[in-house]
Amino acid sequence: MSLAARVESDAQLARLLQIGVVLEEVVEVRAHRHYQSLPAAERADAVEDLLDEAVEESAEHRRRLESIIDALDAEEVPVEQIESLVGEQYASTRPENFDGVLYDQLHGEETAYKFYDDLITAVEESDVEFGVDRAHLLETLREIREAEAAGVEAVAKLMEER
Repeated sequence: MSLAARVESDAQLARLLQIGVVLEEVVEVRAHRHYQSLPAAERADAVEDLLDEAVEESAEHRRRLESIIDALDAEEVPVEQIESLVGEQYASTRPENFDGVLYDQLHGEETAYKFYDDLITAVEESDVEFGVDRAHLLETLREIREAEAAGVEAVAKLMEER
């Protein structure tokens, strides 16, 4: 998903934040579903713990993003349209084994990191006065981006340990 060079309106910002909400949900659900589809013998407590933490983190990110969306004076794009955009990004086949689940989770974490990094840049490049406090918006996005970076590191570390 590529972003415009800058965010030009509350409506565009709301749409991008909605994409972030759906992206969080898709990455979380996809990894957990694939993991649950593995035979019990291929499961590991460390991966289950990592995915459980990701679920909690993702819920918190969605809550924070939705709070900003609610504060914006913009019409929301229908969820189905946003889900379609995000779903296209994750149309690949499901992982076939334990390592595939970890690679899938790594891909999701990296995609989310890149999305937030690009969104931060687009907001910083914008000279529009948003309906929400710019400093709070950027602080929130940076904190979420850093959590995604930590997620990338956690998955990579787990992969190295295998």
